[in-house]
Amino acid sequence: MKKQLSWLATPLLLVCLSSVEAQQLKKAPRLGFVALSSSVAGGGNLEAFRQGLRDLGYFEGDNFSLEPRWADGWAERLPGILNDLIQQRVEIIVISSAAGALAAKKATTTIPVVFAAVTDPFENGLIANLAHPGGNLTGTSLAVGEGFSGKWVEFLREAVPKATSFSVLWNPGHPVAAVFAREAELAARALGIRLRFFEARDPKHLDTALANIEKDRSAALLVIADPIFFTQRKLIADFAIRQRLPSTFLFREFAEAGGLMSYGPSITESHRRAAIYVDKILKGAKPSDLPVEQPTKYELVINLKTATQIGVTIPPNVLARADKVIK
Repeated sequence: MKKQLSWLATPLLLVCLSSVEAQQLKKAPRLGFVALSSSVAGGGNLEAFRQGLRDLGYFEGDNFSLEPRWADGWAERLPGILNDLIQQRVEIIVISSAAGALAAKKATTTIPVVFAAVTDPFENGLIANLAHPGGNLTGTSLAVGEGFSGKWVEFLREAVPKATSFSVLWNPGHPVAAVFAREAELAARALGIRLRFFEARDPKHLDTALANIEKDRSAALLVIADPIFFTQRKLIADFAIRQRLPSTFLFREFAEAGGLMSYGPSITESHRRAAIYVDKILKGAKPSDLPVEQPTKYELVINLKTATQIGVTIPPNVLARADKVIK
């Protein structure tokens, strides 16, 4: 009789264990990750976020699951992507870019949203203020405010001191593109440089914008940050090299792709630190109470290989200020 009870207990134990495992699996949070860029161009940012989670003890497939989504540069796809994640009942949405964060704010007022690499969340109307965001959104800002884009003009002028005009590639539909453009124009005017703007509001207009820049024959190219351009950074950098145009950008990934210079905060670090917000929210914190983090370091990256290819000599005083030189 005892042997029979022991035999019966075995499947009962397995059923209990299976039930416990199922409950643990069910409790593992499901996170959504949304980027306006493509999986190829933005894969490094996703990996930085994953690394941030690993550093905090979260391992994908073990104690959380992740649903990555990519808009491939098409902002109009964001509402559908977000609605899909909402239908899947994700616990937290992590979203990259200002346009993505604005779409998330419209899509949900209940699911916590952690944004990464948003230029100016207060200026965009995403949050009430940096210290107390309010609502269901918080995250990491790039903190590139007043006067910042003027630095790009100044660095370009030092690379081409006799220049009188620069071409500017921008997407006027970006939430803070007008701020960047205004500050760049103020700096250019002070230096006696004329800026000519060429817009690409979506990927299909980029080729036309670059063709018009080629016809413009300005002395240099300034690219105002936008996920569309981040996705196509190799194409833009190659274009600048072919046209022998000194170019400057916000993120170091552009310089690594062949652009001449970049100056700004780290977009990958912004995504890595977004994991800290996810951890706090999973442990019970409210997004409205989590202050938005701003970067404390801005890096100047110079690609000397590109400088040689386009016949530009970077002044020693500029090289001395570089945080990284690509040779």
